[in-house]
Amino acid sequence: MSKTGSILQIVPLATQWPTIDPFLFCAHHLDDYPAGDDRHGPAASLTGRNIGQDFAGVDGWNMYHGSSVPGFPQHPHRGFETISVVRQGLMDHSDSLGATARFGAGDVQWMTAGAGIVHSEMFPLLSQDSGNSLEMFQVWLNLPRAQKMVEPYFTMLWSEDIPRVHVPGVEITIAAGRIGDYVPPAPPPDSWASRPDSDVAVWHLRFDAGARFTLPPAAYADTGRVLYIYRGGGLTIDGQVIDARNGVVLKADEAVEIIAGSGSETDCVMLQGRPIGEPVAQYGPFVLNDRAGIDQAFRDYERTRFGGWPWPTDDPVHGSD
Repeated sequence: MSKTGSILQIVPLATQWPTIDPFLFCAHHLDDYPAGDDRHGPAASLTGRNIGQDFAGVDGWNMYHGSSVPGFPQHPHRGFETISVVRQGLMDHSDSLGATARFGAGDVQWMTAGAGIVHSEMFPLLSQDSGNSLEMFQVWLNLPRAQKMVEPYFTMLWSEDIPRVHVPGVEITIAAGRIGDYVPPAPPPDSWASRPDSDVAVWHLRFDAGARFTLPPAAYADTGRVLYIYRGGGLTIDGQVIDARNGVVLKADEAVEIIAGSGSETDCVMLQGRPIGEPVAQYGPFVLNDRAGIDQAFRDYERTRFGGWPWPTDDPVHGSD
C-alpha cells in the first residue's frame, strides 16, 4: 500500500519480514518453551512434530531444525552478516573457527560470514522447574563485493554495553547507529555498518501507551528506513494510524512524529541504511553477486567445509550454568 508524506509504503508482516537494501532478511522468533529436560531440550512430547523442519508453532513453540534441543544445528554461510538480538532466553553459538558463546537478555552477536563459516545456533532450555521463553531477532546485512571474501569474524555486543535512550514513555535500544551522544559498540571491521557514511542503524523502540517520540532524520536522502511494528497497540505516524503487524517504509531524511496507541505498549524494530546498490544472488545460506559466485561457494564448501566442524555433535550446547 503506497502512502504520501513521510510514509512511502505499508507492508504486512509475516514470519520473515520484508527488507530493503542493504538488509537481506529479518525474522522475529517468539517461543514459549516448556520446562527443559536433562539434555536442555523440552520436557514434552515431540510426537507429531516435523523434526528437522518444525516451524508450525505447535503449542506456541518450535524445534526449528533441532532434534533434541531447539535451534539451528551446524550450517554454512558466505557473503553477508548475521545480527542476532536475543531479548529473552539464551542462544548457544559454536562455529568452525572453534569459537563459542552463550548470550541472551539483550545481548547481540554480530557475525561477518565473509569467505565462509559454519556455525550452530541452539536454544538451551536450562530451567527444569518452569517455562523457558525465547524472543530473538535475526537480521541479515549484506556485504559489498569488495568485502564478501574477507576473513570471518564475530563480536559480542553485551547488553550492559549497548546504550538505551529514555525519553518520557519511550525506550530505544541502539545496537547500531547513534542518537546524539548515544553510540553503540563498534560493528565488525569489514561490516557495511563500519563505514561512517553507510548510515546503518538497528534500533528497538518500546512505547508506553500514548507516548510520543519524534524519529530524527537520517543523514542522507538515499538512506532506506523501515519501522516494523510487531507487537502492541499500533502507532500513528505522520497522522496515519498503523496497526501492529505492519512494516512502514519511511522517508529517512525527514523527522517524523510517532504516537503510540492508547491501549497497550507497542514494540518496534527499525532497520536503516544506505543501499549497497550491487546485484544480489542468493541461494540458501550463500549471498554473492551472481550465479557464478553461488556455484563457487558450493564448490568451496564441498572441498573445505569452511574449516571443518571441531565439535562432537552438530548441535552443541554449553552446559547447565
